[in-house]
Amino acid sequence: MNKVRVAVNGYGVIGKRVADAVALQEDMALAGVADVVHDYRLQVAAQRAFPIYAATAEAAQSMRAAGLPVAGDLADLLANADVVVDCTPKKVAAVNKRAYDAAGVKSIFHGGESHALTGHSFVAQENYATAIGRTSTRVVSCNTTSIVRTLGALRTAGLLKRARGTLIRRASDPWEAHAEGIINTLVPEKTIPSHQGPDARTVIPDLDVVTIAVKAPHNSSHLHTWWVELTRPATRDEVLAAFRAAPRIAFVRSSDGLVALNSTVELMADLGRPRGDLWEVALWEDVLSVEGDQAYYTYQVFNQAIVIPETIDAIRALSGIETDPQVSMARTDASLGLQRDFIRDRVQVRR
Repeated sequence: MNKVRVAVNGYGVIGKRVADAVALQEDMALAGVADVVHDYRLQVAAQRAFPIYAATAEAAQSMRAAGLPVAGDLADLLANADVVVDCTPKKVAAVNKRAYDAAGVKSIFHGGESHALTGHSFVAQENYATAIGRTSTRVVSCNTTSIVRTLGALRTAGLLKRARGTLIRRASDPWEAHAEGIINTLVPEKTIPSHQGPDARTVIPDLDVVTIAVKAPHNSSHLHTWWVELTRPATRDEVLAAFRAAPRIAFVRSSDGLVALNSTVELMADLGRPRGDLWEVALWEDVLSVEGDQAYYTYQVFNQAIVIPETIDAIRALSGIETDPQVSMARTDASLGLQRDFIRDRVQVRR
């Protein structure tokens, strides 16, 4: 099998998870990881025997001085890659794209960048086919990914008319909680709709969706609450069935002691998930309520990991090694161990 050679530029919260996920795929090979730092993150990458490259000439000297086995610069890495996944800080990627295009390497970006950068925004269950063979795409943000997964599920079932959601956002990623965040207050986003609703329409253009966002003083993950007007009166079982039929949505229940964001995070650790990662949308089954043509539900978004499966699928789509989205998603989900239900049903997704 000819494996797709994948470069990862930026070895932070998302980059290290992408690198690990690529290493699990039978049809991919990790060409290497690039960065500008020489701290514990890159030291761990070296311990994992990942090829390490300096993203800039200035960084190469300090990385070598720290004892890192630098294999070359970013140009060297791109010369050995078919696809690059850019996981650099927000707004840096737009500059990097010129280097990727010049090297003739296909590129994947994330939700911190604008839709205009690539002209295509990606969530595997909705628009995998339109990404096949493209030069570049953008995997949308963690919150937008969850919106497309859940509203897309209702839309596919013919139940979605319009949706209004409130997002309680985490203040910072856990690894940088010492440097930023808010304490003892809430900060409403200044614009309604918040950017996630319009961003979801870059994937599903006809969504009737409005989002309101609030930043809260915690860093474990995000919480969404949704009111959805259905196309017709429906039963609770019908709505649950629509979610069960969709990929990458898993159920949690208050009755199992999963009563808050931290308890679900703890469950992931107890299940032995790498880094305690939650790749699925964790939807509270016993909170979901349906009254006629109105549905109400709540779910959790683990911002550090939810976009990883989408990124792996985007690699297959751009490279063209798999044209069937269902096959790609099944391979991705099986390799990572995604589930439909964390407690009641331990069977993996699409086994």
